[in-house]
This record gives sequence, structure tokens and C-alpha cells, in this order.
Amino acid sequence: MGHMNAYSSKIDQIDMRIVRELQRDATLSQRDLAEKVGLSQNACWRRLQRLRSEGILRGAHADVDLPALGLDLTVFVMVRTRHHSVEWADKFRAHVERLPEVTGLYRIGGDWDYLIKVVTSGMRGYDAFYRKVTTDFDLATVTGFFAMEAIIDDRPVDISVARPRTGR
Repeated sequence: MGHMNAYSSKIDQIDMRIVRELQRDATLSQRDLAEKVGLSQNACWRRLQRLRSEGILRGAHADVDLPALGLDLTVFVMVRTRHHSVEWADKFRAHVERLPEVTGLYRIGGDWDYLIKVVTSGMRGYDAFYRKVTTDFDLATVTGFFAMEAIIDDRPVDISVARPRTGR
């Protein structure tokens, strides 16, 4: 999913309130959302359409109790590689994207090259992931940090400090 470098129209405080409310509860009806941000339903609908077309709003997601489904282990996997070509990175990305346990993949700076967030069923599930991620890839170091407790997880971002890009 690509990101636009700049947004085509100015994002104002009403747009920011819409985004803030939807981060808190994406199931709000248009009527309730319009009321919360002080707009008519039609004006709110037009703004929602623009925010979606510009890629600022991207879908709605359910908050799922993963441990209740047996997905009780979160591992932050740090990867260091000897390869830094664009071609290798693209192949590695495609490989990791195919692994269903992966909920996040980041290319990072510092001592490590990649951080992968993995959600799986216990140590057996992580071992299966580890075998798959390392198959056919020359990775210098792979290490997992096991989350014992999620203290803050998927908290809405405080967008009050955001500085939206405007113009092309």
C-alpha cells in the first residue's frame, strides 16, 4: 500500500477531528460522526469521501482478542543481513509478506536492518515461523524478543501534533 508524498487539499481542524473520532471508534454511523464533529451529514460524507480518496483514511478494522483465538505469543524479530541491494530487499519483503504470522515489517536504522512483528500460537508456532523466514535467505542474525505482556498496544495516535502535508 503506497503513501502519497503530499495531499492534494488542505487538511483542517474539522478533518483532524473526523480522523480522531474514527481512530477511537470506526463503527460510528455517519450521523453520529457528523454530530461529534459539528457538521451536517452531507458535509461529513463529502469530507469522508475526500479523506478516503486522498488515502488519509484507509479502511476500518476490528479489534480482535487474539489470545482468545489461540494466538497467544507476540514476538518482535530483529534481523541483520549482509545484503543491502534493492533486489535482495524486494525479494526478502515479498518472502516475509507471504508469511501469515507477520503483522508488521519495518526496515530500520541502527544495529539491525529489519524488525518483524509476529503473532502466533506459542513457541511451536514461533519455531515454524523461524524456519520459514530463514529458509532460502542468508540472514546474518535473527533474534526474537518475546512479549510477556502487552501494556500499550494499537493505541490511537495523538494527531493533535500532526502537521499534514498540503499541496502537490
